Amino acid sequence: MRKINIGLTPEQRQGVIDLLNHDISDAYLLLIKTKKFHWDVVGPQFISLHKLWEEHYNALTENIDSMAERVRTLGGYPVGTAEGFLKLASIKEEPGVLPTATEMVAQLVDDHEQIIRNLREHIDACSEEFHDEGTADFLTGLMEQHEEMAWMLRSFIEGQNLQPDGSEPMKQGTKLPAGV
Repeated sequence: MRKINIGLTPEQRQGVIDLLNHDISDAYLLLIKTKKFHWDVVGPQFISLHKLWEEHYNALTENIDSMAERVRTLGGYPVGTAEGFLKLASIKEEPGVLPTATEMVAQLVDDHEQIIRNLREHIDACSEEFHDEGTADFLTGLMEQHEEMAWMLRSFIEGQNLQPDGSEPMKQGTKLPAGV
C-alpha cells in the first residue's frame, strides 16, 4: 500500500477516523429510527411527518456515504456492521416501543441534539488535537444540517411562539419587537 502523505501523522489520521466512525454510527442509528418512524407514524400529522422524514433519511444517507468516504480518504475503513454501529453510537434505540407522532418527533429532536453536541466536540478535536482542518470543516457542515433538522422537528412540537431570543414561549397576543 502506498504511504499517505497529506500532512497528518498516522496517529492523527487514526484519531480522526475513530471520531468519524462514531459519527457514522450515530447517523446510521438515526437513519434507522427516522425510517422506522416514517413507516409507523399515524394521525393527522401523517402526511407532513412522512414527507419530512423522507427528506431527512435521504439527507442522512448521503451524509453517511460522505463520512465513509472521508474515512477512506484518510486511509481507514468505515464501520459498516450493525454490531459496530451499536457499539460506537451514543444514541439508543427503543425496540418494541411504538411512540405517538409527537413522541417520535421528540425522540428525533433529542437524537439530533446529541449528534450536534458530539459533532461540536469532534470539530474541536479535529482542529486542536489532530490538526485536521479539512475534517473539522466537513463536520461543521454536517452539524449545521443536524441543527436545521432539529429546528424543524422542534418547531413541530413546540406549538407556541418563542421569545425573539429563543427563550420561554410568548403568551398569545404578545407583540413582537419592531423589525422582528
